[in-house]
Amino acid sequence: MAVNSMTGYGKGIAERDGLKVVVELKSVNHRFLDLMIKTPKLFNFSEDAIRKCMKESFARGHFDIFVNYEDTRQDRTSVSFDYSLVNAYVEAAKKISSEYFVQDTLSTAQIIALPDVAKVVCEDEDQDFLNNIVLEALKQAIENISKMRASEGVLMQNDVMNKMATIKDIVKVIEEKAPGMVEEHFAKVKERVQEMLKDVAIDEAKLLNEIAFYTDKVCVDEEIQRLKSHLDHFAEIISKGGACGKQLDFIVQEMNREANTCGSKCNNIEVSNQVIALKNEIEKVREQIQNIE
Repeated sequence: MAVNSMTGYGKGIAERDGLKVVVELKSVNHRFLDLMIKTPKLFNFSEDAIRKCMKESFARGHFDIFVNYEDTRQDRTSVSFDYSLVNAYVEAAKKISSEYFVQDTLSTAQIIALPDVAKVVCEDEDQDFLNNIVLEALKQAIENISKMRASEGVLMQNDVMNKMATIKDIVKVIEEKAPGMVEEHFAKVKERVQEMLKDVAIDEAKLLNEIAFYTDKVCVDEEIQRLKSHLDHFAEIISKGGACGKQLDFIVQEMNREANTCGSKCNNIEVSNQVIALKNEIEKVREQIQNIE
């Protein structure tokens, strides 16, 4: 099972009875599932259903969800008139004309334009009908964006595993050189101590024990074993696929911690160069998995 990228685009279209709904999805990486829904007023009530459907389909990522529609249905609106209000306006006009001796010029167009006389009445929408057509378009968009995210996920997984193979090779080189680094450090410390003490009588066994204790601080055996363990764990998690980005990110953080410890203990230029290369490859992996769901 492959991993999925968090970047993608998908579009879905549904048409019924003169109503066409278009849903577009755009996604980028995000620590959690973050939904930004933009719908016309007609579909505001569908937001909860959209969120539920998205949560069932995705674990992480920022999604911009755009809902648009075209309505070619006929006879969806009508105009009603408040005739009692019209009568009131007409009677008021007659009274004003009579009492103030002005000509009554109130026309039909003027009456219709008077406040609250005419009202546009829209037929009540069937929310189940609208909800179903929105979800139909949304599911198409989800299917399309999922294909894109899966396709990109395969490429990302292959790239990450190639980098992890490089990291494994570097760790192997460090492991091979580590014993020599400890022995070299032991020899240098012993030589310097003897130079400083010169003719002073000392307990040779105790001196060697102290030097060995100090030299052990540059030993990276534990760090190497933990790095190898993290490599195995990483391979196990990514092979299962699915929404594993957070787990992989945590493992890479731990790998970087062990690499930093190796670097702080290192006193050999060859090993130091290998540690730098190791940290560089780990950073490349870290950047790549930021976009894994």
